[in-house]
Amino acid sequence: MQADKELDTSGLNCPLPILKAKKALAELNSGQLLKVIATDPSSSRDFQAFARQTGHELVAQESQGDKLVHWLRRR
Repeated sequence: MQADKELDTSGLNCPLPILKAKKALAELNSGQLLKVIATDPSSSRDFQAFARQTGHELVAQESQGDKLVHWLRRR
């Protein structure tokens, strides 16, 4: 997948990855893709809830070593 914007929130704990992703999504156009890199283990659950509550699409979640990668498509 090719991200329109990438956000690295490594080292940040909840709620900062979500807050930074929310701001980054606001800068994208509808349908564009945001890649969020996180190290907070609870970020997987947090991004699932965020997508449900905001209507953005959680396209995929991947584990890459100690990092979690979340792909969100702006609604």
